[in-house]
Amino acid sequence: MELRQLEYFVVVAEELNFSRAAERLHMTQPPLSTQIRALETELGAALFERSTRKVRLTEAGEVFYASSRRLLTQAQENMMQARNAASGKIGQLSLGFVPSATTELLPPIMRAFRAEYPGVRLVLHELRPDKQVQELRTGALDCGCFYLPMCDEPPFGDTGLASVPISQEPLVAALPSDHPLVARHRLPVASLAGEPFVMVAGHRGSGLRDAVIEQCRRGGVVPEVVQEAALIQTIAGLVASGVGVALVPASVRRLQQAGVAYRPLQERPVEVRMGLVWLQESTSSVIKGFVTVAREVGCCEFAEDRI
Repeated sequence: MELRQLEYFVVVAEELNFSRAAERLHMTQPPLSTQIRALETELGAALFERSTRKVRLTEAGEVFYASSRRLLTQAQENMMQARNAASGKIGQLSLGFVPSATTELLPPIMRAFRAEYPGVRLVLHELRPDKQVQELRTGALDCGCFYLPMCDEPPFGDTGLASVPISQEPLVAALPSDHPLVARHRLPVASLAGEPFVMVAGHRGSGLRDAVIEQCRRGGVVPEVVQEAALIQTIAGLVASGVGVALVPASVRRLQQAGVAYRPLQERPVEVRMGLVWLQESTSSVIKGFVTVAREVGCCEFAEDRI
């Protein structure tokens, strides 16, 4: 039995006229009659009572009509779901992110993605970058969001990962609000020499830490690190507490942490890029859809006049 035969039967049952049914199906009557008789033979039951004047459903035909309609409807829904799954319109996306991504980058991206892909369930996980890479490798995450390495290097040196930047912003100096350097509108990096530094935690391959170290190197400063912290929010809090100064992404200003003043750098600042990361071998249409939306909505650069 084929779905095509069920469709033929349903149309004849609705028209109760083989000629009209054949016209509706864009075919001639003889092959339609042949298909219906083949269906009846397979079922071992007559579906129609035929006479020269009219056609009507038998009792078996009435029952078979109701079940055939359900089967055809279910088949159409199944095909639609398969197409939606293939195009990334339904499914689930497990997304890892660093907290600083929620300052202003991820919210509009997630709103746009939910609007365009309402059938995809977003599952969010707040994780350190290195932990995100581990979870990507185990399959616990589909996609990660954190600061990318400089010079288009693979995240953490893992060549099995694909990545795309979705925002770019300069580093700025974060100072306790009562610090003497706050009086200056722009700071040369060299002015931070000898200051106690609060440094973002991590190791080589961690995009933000590498960017901070590179900015210090360009300014001829070896940072005197007195405290490390994994979270940008924690770094801002430590600066506010007077523990030290820090170099942070410009968007951190949106945290509005009391007791912290931000100043742009006098030299051309190192720019940090937040990006999406996923397994190079992945063929997921859901991931492709999320990356496409993120690239369209993401902030490509953080204008200096907003610092």
